[in-house]
Amino acid sequence: MSYTELKRAVFEANLELQKRGLVIYTFGNVSQIDRAKGVIAIKPSGVAYEDMRADDMVIVDLDNQIVEGKLRPSSDTKTHTHLYRHFAEIGGVTHTHSTYATAWAQAKLPIPCLGTTHADFVYGAVPCTGEMSMEQVARDYEEETGVQIVRAFAELDPLAAPMVVVAGHAPFSWGKDAAKSVYHAVILEEIARMAYLTRTLAPQGDLLARAVMDKHYFRKHGKNAYYGQA
Repeated sequence: MSYTELKRAVFEANLELQKRGLVIYTFGNVSQIDRAKGVIAIKPSGVAYEDMRADDMVIVDLDNQIVEGKLRPSSDTKTHTHLYRHFAEIGGVTHTHSTYATAWAQAKLPIPCLGTTHADFVYGAVPCTGEMSMEQVARDYEEETGVQIVRAFAELDPLAAPMVVVAGHAPFSWGKDAAKSVYHAVILEEIARMAYLTRTLAPQGDLLARAVMDKHYFRKHGKNAYYGQA
């Protein structure tokens, strides 16, 4: 993929965030990696969506050095590159401050699997990271945000739960490319909203039964999946 094509894919993914109502003003950012070249394209920092052009996307390497671009990359770039370095199968990352997912992050709670909509996309709860220490904040906040996310997945598969809420902060999601990471951000906001409403109606309600969760997740994912067209 050329840099022009990579920038275009990331530009369109960022605009999709705005179209889906997941961002306001300059909130949020999307990136995509070209692993063969060892670079990512990411939204520039603080540029309004209505003012952005595809060529404004910034190309950086996995050491966060600008390779191509006239603008500064997103302030969250180090979080994105940390995830790419540690989650080898992912190809795109999205960060938003969408309302319901951020509410769970601010409550410092994982999002429980309460129904089949959730189970269609995430196997188990959407994890919540641990709180960042003051030493981490002082050291390198954006890099340490990535550290906290990776720690939350120490015993989890990042492909089985392609999303996370960062304690006190906001959500991140990922996928095979930028577009899929945005898709997962949209799904995350919807299941976060559903979980909030469910817990409001039934604060002590049970989790979805394991057998039902397995059925819904594995009919869409894995070698025996049968949802959709071949």
